[in-house]
Amino acid sequence: MLSSESAETVTATLPAVSGAIDEITALFYEKLFAAHPELLRDLFNRGNQANGSQRQALAGSIAAFARHLVAHPDSRPDTMLARIAHKHASLGVREDQYPLVREHLFAAIAEVLGDAVTDEVVRAWDEVYWLMAHALVAIEKRLSNEAGVQDGKVWRPYRVAGRVEETDEVATFLLHPADDAPVPPSRPGQYVSVQIQLADGARQIRQYSLSGQPDGGLQISVKRVAAGRRAGAPSEDPAGEVSGHLHAHVHGGEILYVSQPFGDVVLSEDGEGPLLFASAGIGCTPMIGMLSHLAAAGSRRRIITAHADRSPATHPFRTDLHRLTDKLTHATAELWYEEGLRAGEKLQDGEGIQDGEGLRRYPAEQATAEPVTVRTGLMDLTQLAIPAGTTAYLCGPVPFMKAARAQLLASGVPAAQIHYEVFGPDLGLG
Repeated sequence: MLSSESAETVTATLPAVSGAIDEITALFYEKLFAAHPELLRDLFNRGNQANGSQRQALAGSIAAFARHLVAHPDSRPDTMLARIAHKHASLGVREDQYPLVREHLFAAIAEVLGDAVTDEVVRAWDEVYWLMAHALVAIEKRLSNEAGVQDGKVWRPYRVAGRVEETDEVATFLLHPADDAPVPPSRPGQYVSVQIQLADGARQIRQYSLSGQPDGGLQISVKRVAAGRRAGAPSEDPAGEVSGHLHAHVHGGEILYVSQPFGDVVLSEDGEGPLLFASAGIGCTPMIGMLSHLAAAGSRRRIITAHADRSPATHPFRTDLHRLTDKLTHATAELWYEEGLRAGEKLQDGEGIQDGEGLRRYPAEQATAEPVTVRTGLMDLTQLAIPAGTTAYLCGPVPFMKAARAQLLASGVPAAQIHYEVFGPDLGLG
C-alpha cells in the first residue's frame, strides 16, 4: 500500500496537516467552487457548505485514511471507503472529478503550510490521495455496474403517485417509474438520491432512506428541516432547501429525478440471530423499512426496536411500529420521549409506561398484551436486556449514535456487530 519512504514523511507531517486541516479544507472548497461553481450549484449540499460540516467531513476522512495507512501500511479502511463510495455512486460522482479535487486540495495545502510543503511532502501526500481516490473509484465503478448505470448517469424520472402525512414535519412520498421500466432491486436499509431543481436554477441533491418497498415503486419519507442552531455550532444552520421544496410543492403527479438504490448498511439476511434497531427522529425511516421486510418474510428472530423522539406526536411511523411489532412473533419496541405524554394524550393499544420505580403500568384492556414500553427522557440502551449475539443497526443524529454505540458496547455488544448509517457528514462517530 503506502511506500516506506512516504510513510515516514506522512508520519512526520501528519500532526501539522491535521492541525491545519480545517483551514486547508475551507480554502480548498473556496478554490474549487471559484473554478467550478457548477459543483456547488448541482452536486454539493449548499446547506452543509454553509454550516461547515462538509469541510469537517472531508478533513476527517483524509486524516483518518492517512492515519490508517501509517498504522496499517498493508491494509486500508474498507468500511469507511465503502460508505463514501456508496454516497458517491448515488450522487453520480465521476472518475474525472478526482483530479479536480486533487488540484485544488494540494493548492490549499501549499498555501496554508507554506515552505513546509517540500517536494518530498507533496510526493508523500500525493501517494496518500491517489491511494484513497483509486480505491474509491474502483468501488464506485463496481457499484455503478451492479446498478446498471455508467459515467455518473444515475438519474431516472419517477412520478409522485401519492403523499402521506406521517407527522406535522414528516411526509412519505410514493414514487413510480415515469418510464414504465421495472423498479430497480433494493435491500432493506438502502437509500436513494433525489435531485430537485430549485427556484434559482440549482439542482440540489439529498439522500433519503427507503421507508418501504411498495409493489411497482419506491417509498421515501422526508422530514422538513427547519433553520436552527446545532449544539456547539458557531452559527445557525439554514432551513433545508430540498426538504422544504418537497413539503411545499410536491403533492402528487410531479416528476422527481431519483437515483438507483445504494447503501452498505443493509439488513443481513444471514442467520437467525437477534436484531436491535436503534433510531432517533427521522432516523427511524430505514428501521421501518427493515421491519416491514422482516414482517413480510414472517421472521421469527428476536427483534428489539428502540426509538427516541421529542414526543409521541413527532414520532414518525408510530402506528406502523405497533402494527409491525404485533405482527412479528418475537418483537418488542422500547420508546423514549423527551417530553413524555402530553396532557390528554392516550397510550396506543399495546403500549405500557415504565414509571420512576421501574414498574410497568398497562392499560387495563391490554393487560395480557406484550406491550410497547414508553419511557420519558433520553434513550438509555443499558436499561434493556440485550440478548447475546445481537446485531445492532443505528440511525439518527451523530451525537445520538455516539451515545447509543457507547451504551451498546457497555452492554456487551461487540463493535463489529454495530452498524450505523449517517446522512450528511460523518463527524467522527467511530
